[in-house]
Amino acid sequence: MISLSFLCHSAMKPSCRIMSSIRKSTLFGFSPVKIHNGSAKNGNLSKFCVNFEQKSQYHTYPGRLLGFGSVLSDTQKAFKVSNWSFGQSEVVSRSFSTRGGCVIAGIESKGREFSTSVETRVNENNFERIYVQGGVNVKPLVVERIDKDENVVGEEQSRIEVATYENVEGVDEQAKVLSSEREFSDIEKEAWRLLRESVVTYCESPVGTVAANDPNDKLPLNYDQVFIRDFVPSALAFLLKGEGEIVRNFLLHTLQLQSWEKTVDCYSPGQGLMPASFKVRTVPLDENKFEEVLDPDFGESAIGRVAPVDSGLWWIILLRAYGKITGDYGLQERVDVQTGLKMILNLCLTDGFDMFPSLLVTDGSCMIDRRMGIHGHPLEIQALFYSALRCSREMLAVNDGSKNLVRAINNRLSALSFHIREYYWVDMRKMNEIYRYKTEEYSTEATNKFNIYPDQIPVWLIDWIPEEGGYFIGNLQPAHMDFRFFTLGNLWSIVSSLGTPKQNEAILNLVEAKWDDLVGHMPLKICYPALEYEEWRIITGSDPKNTPWSYHNGGSWPTLLWQFTLACIKMGRPELAEKAVALAEKRLRADRWPEYYDTRTGKFIGKQSRLHQTWTIAGFLTTKMLVQNPEKAALLFWEEDYELLEICVCALSKSGRKKCSRGAAKSQILV
Repeated sequence: MISLSFLCHSAMKPSCRIMSSIRKSTLFGFSPVKIHNGSAKNGNLSKFCVNFEQKSQYHTYPGRLLGFGSVLSDTQKAFKVSNWSFGQSEVVSRSFSTRGGCVIAGIESKGREFSTSVETRVNENNFERIYVQGGVNVKPLVVERIDKDENVVGEEQSRIEVATYENVEGVDEQAKVLSSEREFSDIEKEAWRLLRESVVTYCESPVGTVAANDPNDKLPLNYDQVFIRDFVPSALAFLLKGEGEIVRNFLLHTLQLQSWEKTVDCYSPGQGLMPASFKVRTVPLDENKFEEVLDPDFGESAIGRVAPVDSGLWWIILLRAYGKITGDYGLQERVDVQTGLKMILNLCLTDGFDMFPSLLVTDGSCMIDRRMGIHGHPLEIQALFYSALRCSREMLAVNDGSKNLVRAINNRLSALSFHIREYYWVDMRKMNEIYRYKTEEYSTEATNKFNIYPDQIPVWLIDWIPEEGGYFIGNLQPAHMDFRFFTLGNLWSIVSSLGTPKQNEAILNLVEAKWDDLVGHMPLKICYPALEYEEWRIITGSDPKNTPWSYHNGGSWPTLLWQFTLACIKMGRPELAEKAVALAEKRLRADRWPEYYDTRTGKFIGKQSRLHQTWTIAGFLTTKMLVQNPEKAALLFWEEDYELLEICVCALSKSGRKKCSRGAAKSQILV
């Protein structure tokens, strides 16, 4: 166990001391404490971060490394979820006055490639340098202050910051986000109040929102944690309202958790894995004091012990959204952020046995986190993967160290878009083609490349799919097509332009034509249709939570509303989004913001649905702001990238292959 102590003395402030410990696998990190009850009886989370404005003296001890923590006295009170209040102004403006921040520089002792010297510009004449002397495992962290401001006077007055959250040069002008001047309705006012009450603080800084904050829930399970995927709509709501600090903090702290040592039964997954969630806990120290730590869950505590594949993808998507909305692109350019981004990409792009460009995952590795027969190559993961690759293509710093990764991203984008557009798409024409498939074809020129048997076409689909509509199927594997309609995957195919313009339009045509099935009384179905009878027993293992038309098995999830709105605005169909919003607005407040709804048309509140579900609340607020300010939606979606169609790995092959089916994708684009 390695630890570091910081001692500071000031003529005007009482001395303070922080000690925190980390595992040997991480240079900077949180204390790896596992406790079941994270609350302290008598304590208040006082903000401790490196922040000295008086004459300061600090010492480092050999062999001790910097960690996270907050020291609490026994006369103060600890809160896991605080009623933290954001600024109410409609315009965000950040000043250059220095403020303290928790140490968030992320360095991994194994596998990470990073510079041993990192310089961060704070203002015109002052900056700080944080570096590691002699490499990672030799000497302790050194924080050096270089003051070039001739106007600074006083008794060696200096301000020391380590990775502050708000001081980003140039953000004053770029991060001003104007929200609508309209008066909020009563339901919106209540939603904002509930969203703010769900905010979690760490070192008195906001770092996320809990999954659900129902005061009457006596058994919250893991709903009192901050989930990466659940926080995305909350983040967008705050960003669109001009409150970016919580999102910046979240991105940096979850990045730090990426370096955490994670094992299940003595086995560790690949580096770069992002946690599914984290929780702020308080740990008792000596002398009636407490330390505040972040406790992540990488799936080792999840049902089925499945790693969250989508967490890293959502993190990348949110990182881009933060830069687009606030104008703070400096966050993307930080060395630790670039390193974390590369680690996620390397994990996703690692070579394996698979012959397809799509990601191979297990059941329960995304929003549908229980057994639902989505193992293999589910559409949701592929759409998020494609979106994350497009984000990375924009944000990744191109240099000699990253040029191979950039090339791999371009090749994967090209191959993945063709694969999904060509083999996942289903409409009346494609169904008729499958209906006439020949099987057992052994040839590189085979039409039925995946040996799909025509009898797999379900009876319900023949009469369900409209003439002018279509969609991407849920999964594709050898001799298997999952014909269920999965909403999130299809919506993100539109948002990211994974589908062609013609396909994207057809998806919305399908939703409009099958409104009663996919929207009903509450938008939107997570998938359609539900698994029933023997199929439910075999595929779900008789899961009592995923009974037909409930939860992941055909339940209606209001949080999908903001993604539907984004897709509708992109395709010039805002009236569909407004129609769905009107339905949700009638019930959500009266029903106390449920997590999901049950029955075929979404009439009933889910039988095990949590109330005051945060991403239901945040999704509604984000939707309302996107509808009121559709120009903001353009910052969150992608148009077709025609350059990707020109990239073909086949052209680089030495096998002499002459025929390439990529022309089919180009022809669909030009229609």
